[in-house]
Amino acid sequence: MNWLLVIAGAMVGAPLRYLTDRAVQSRHDTVFPWGTFAVNVTGCLILGLLTGAAARGAAGSHLQLLLGTGLCGALTTYSTFSYETLRLTETGAGLYAAANVVGSVTAGLGAAFAGVSVAQALWS
Repeated sequence: MNWLLVIAGAMVGAPLRYLTDRAVQSRHDTVFPWGTFAVNVTGCLILGLLTGAAARGAAGSHLQLLLGTGLCGALTTYSTFSYETLRLTETGAGLYAAANVVGSVTAGLGAAFAGVSVAQALWS
């Protein structure tokens, strides 16, 4: 049964990732991968909210599988982040590559911490 929850979440997360990435990237005329950045930070925020809710007893294991493992697992993408950073470096856009690494890690961690904090405030 658990694997069905993961599949269901991934069935939403994967197309959401693709569509969001394309929509965000089409609005920017730059080599910086804004679409991947947006989905990764959003996934960190969702996972932070879910983690904070679970810590307060407001989210059970089924919701964690559905949203955390399934949705966020398919929505976020470390491999594309890595590939795009490498591609930026190879094409001479080293400053964009460095900004992608620093910005993604900083914003992702910030979003996760913010999500946990919001969830803990809501379910305290």
